Amino acid sequence: MRKLSALLLVFGLVAFASNIYAQDASLDTLNQDGDTTEQAAQPTEEVAADETPAATETPSDEPEPATGFQVLKEKFIQGSWEFMLPILITLIIGLALSIERIITLNIASINTEKLLTQIDDRLKAGDIEGAMEVCRATPGPTASVLYEGLKNVKNGPDAVEKAIVSYGSVQMGLMEKGLVWISLIIALAPMLGFFGTVIGMVAAFDDIERAGDISPTIVAGGIKVALLTTVFGLIVAMIMQVLYNYIVSKIDSITNKMEEASFALIDMLIENNAFNK
Repeated sequence: MRKLSALLLVFGLVAFASNIYAQDASLDTLNQDGDTTEQAAQPTEEVAADETPAATETPSDEPEPATGFQVLKEKFIQGSWEFMLPILITLIIGLALSIERIITLNIASINTEKLLTQIDDRLKAGDIEGAMEVCRATPGPTASVLYEGLKNVKNGPDAVEKAIVSYGSVQMGLMEKGLVWISLIIALAPMLGFFGTVIGMVAAFDDIERAGDISPTIVAGGIKVALLTTVFGLIVAMIMQVLYNYIVSKIDSITNKMEEASFALIDMLIENNAFNK
């Protein structure tokens, strides 16, 4: 289920990117057609202007203000696709990894107090196998660690503690799976943006050299396109940083509950004389 959700997200973002570039291509085509139509209709408009009185002018409607998403999409289209595409790919991969981790950790989050109460009830009845069955039926790393501890009750408290510590490290590694790639994307996205900016600045200076003069139009256009890659690289990095911090905080919360449950299990085993049976 988690892999399916991540896969659907990837396909959705790829379709979104394809739609943006398709709209860009259609917009260019419409602009070219509009220019041709305007040139063809110019003589007719001049004749109509001579016949129509000046007093019949109609007020033009004010254009609707563009939304933030439309502005963002427009700026993305204006950037060079050679540098925007890698940034978009890093965003897609980063979101897929982050959402997979978030879903996994939310599933792993359980009511630890309820689990310990059920285990305590089984231990008070002397039913260690029943306590193990409760852990088996409960998803998440906390239940798995407690299960490993209960398996070693017959070997004494030292064996239980050792099993909990060893298997807790295994569960920590599983929870942190994929975080190294998310941190890589956080560092890589701004670097890709800066790389596009540097290449764009070099291209702008090449245009100035070919023109033989520092024209504001040439300089402003080249620098604008160059800086857009940095803007979107920083946006991707900020989004991924927020998701990364949320995932890390979620892992810390689960780890703290796992440690508290482990200590509580050993206390319950001692109180119920489970090591002497």
